[in-house]
Amino acid sequence: MATNYWSFILSNLEAAGAIGGYVSLSVIGFALISFASKRSQKKIQNVLRPKWIQPIVGAFLGAIPGCGATIVVASLYKNKKISFGGLFATFISTLGEGSFVLLGASNEADVTGNLRAYATITIIGLIMGIFFGCIADILGIRSQALPSNANNTENPMRKEDNNAVLSLQRVMQYAILMMAIFLAPNSIMALWGGGIESMATFNYWISIALTITCIQSFLIGKFITREHDCFSESGDLKSTLSHSVIDVAMVVTYVFAGLLIANYIIDILVGPETFDIWMGSSKILVIAIAALIGVTPGCGGMIAVAVAFITIPNFPMPALIAAAIATSGDGIFPLLAENRKDGLLVSFYGLLIALVVGYFTLLIGI
Repeated sequence: MATNYWSFILSNLEAAGAIGGYVSLSVIGFALISFASKRSQKKIQNVLRPKWIQPIVGAFLGAIPGCGATIVVASLYKNKKISFGGLFATFISTLGEGSFVLLGASNEADVTGNLRAYATITIIGLIMGIFFGCIADILGIRSQALPSNANNTENPMRKEDNNAVLSLQRVMQYAILMMAIFLAPNSIMALWGGGIESMATFNYWISIALTITCIQSFLIGKFITREHDCFSESGDLKSTLSHSVIDVAMVVTYVFAGLLIANYIIDILVGPETFDIWMGSSKILVIAIAALIGVTPGCGGMIAVAVAFITIPNFPMPALIAAAIATSGDGIFPLLAENRKDGLLVSFYGLLIALVVGYFTLLIGI
């Protein structure tokens, strides 16, 4: 039977936009929390004075949805205000932007199941973060490499061209905010399995438009203006909200890519029945693949695995756990920029722990 690729693409655009509606509410909310935490770094430093408590505080900061906490902790580590164990605990316990996918809602997702999965991996991440963070400090694992300034790359565009592109990107950000506000009522109702039937058609097309706008904004920021690093030293609220919209664009883009790839493989390339058999018979391989995807820098890998967990029947929970422990969120970027060796150490040890915990949870039947 011939595949209608146009309908296939539209359905994935709509699904990503539906998730994006709730993601927008979540990201902006937690952006404000991150804004408050940046304003209170001195208070955080006072809490972190006893070294033994740093992995505990780091793990709980990492459990906050989104990448804000990992960025704050990476900044504290750069300024030698937190130990390597505290940093490591934060990166082990974080889900990055993947948390918003599990907390989100769409027609393809069982929200109750997603919340249960979110709670499970958050608890396991907290325990593993505290334990291995303390072990890292006890063993004295810490790189002595000097910070580097590898991210001082100038934008090669002409000033007038750059201004035009920045203006276009700003318009897209306002459009994303407006569409997110329009989708907000339906996104909230979707948490309880409801929706606004009279607005179903509007929500469908607005969801598609949101996804397309997010992809365009993300690609412009990534490859043209090169502004999106999820890390800003600016302390004003406007900048914080602007970065939260950039994060929404990034998350929705990765969600769409994950949905498109996963659904193409399942529905077209392999077939749902065959793929279901594969997922049930090769969990060991799936855990390894999920951990390797999760350890890739940024939130994209964790988002892809979270989307796979939502959309793929019988996707093993241990694979989601392995990806969650392996991921470092967007906080890895400022860390790699300042101290590449420590960034690589965090990723390498995180991957090893992710594989061990993933296979252990498979063994005990989680």
